Amino acid sequence: MELNVRDLSVHLKSGRWLSYDALLFATGGEPRRLPIPGADSPHVLTLRSLGDSKAIIERAKSGARAVVIGASFIGLEVAASLRQRGVSVDVVAPDQAPLAGILGAELGALVKSLHEEKGVKFHLGRKPTAIEQTAVTLDDGSKLEADFVVLGVGVRPRTELAEKAGLKVDNGVVVDQTMQSSVPSVYAAGDVARYPDVGGASARIEHWVVAVRQGQAAARAMLGRKEPYKKPPFFWSAHYDLTISYVGNGAGFTRHVVHGDLSARDALVAYYKDDQIVAIATLGRDHLRLEIEAAMEQGDQATVVRLVASQ
Repeated sequence: MELNVRDLSVHLKSGRWLSYDALLFATGGEPRRLPIPGADSPHVLTLRSLGDSKAIIERAKSGARAVVIGASFIGLEVAASLRQRGVSVDVVAPDQAPLAGILGAELGALVKSLHEEKGVKFHLGRKPTAIEQTAVTLDDGSKLEADFVVLGVGVRPRTELAEKAGLKVDNGVVVDQTMQSSVPSVYAAGDVARYPDVGGASARIEHWVVAVRQGQAAARAMLGRKEPYKKPPFFWSAHYDLTISYVGNGAGFTRHVVHGDLSARDALVAYYKDDQIVAIATLGRDHLRLEIEAAMEQGDQATVVRLVASQ
């Protein structure tokens, strides 16, 4: 496929040419693979599509042994799903605590303890060096038995077509607040889009809720109804019977404060950059989360602070 932004046309592999007045890039991302021996073996899987899900389920027989590489949201959600199917699960990650860099040490510890209660074994501070047919070798020389392996080590945005067409790319297609790229006729949304979020920082968010909302905003802009996209990022993550809701962009937060009781699953965690609350995570406080999300969308930091302080 080839995109010609000067002629406003797309050349398909079939040989057909399509013309356009406005075009949307929604090419998403693709799972990363590790540069180690065995990472491309048939029993090494990723989770990105329905087909990927079916492939994992096919191997997830009770009594099977799985190694999940990566203690990210996707890795831990896969681990939870596998445990519920009776699969033995080992999680390997270089982090000292899962999700601590995103959720903070306390909430990360809660997630880890819940997984451990369900039988997941963690190998933190470790990296795989090779994947064999029935085992994964770690960087300390130890081996973990595995009938199959699931990689949850992130995704990379699919930007090759955009780069060849001359669009500005920086770990994603760079867009403005209307989802318009550096080429006026081209827009981008979803995992592939790097946009200015409500806090002013450049962000690329990998969650389907954000992709849907951005797609709606881009569609309006392409039809001539250009409005700044102001919705704060939102996602949730489910681990067994625990659901974490998250609003905002706390990447690189400098401090965080826990309000409530994490162990009782009734809490809010506020993430700060300097004196600004840039994100929150909640357990069991959905109405409050919605109120804070609405205030963030309006850029109303005073209300965000008031709502957090009321806890």
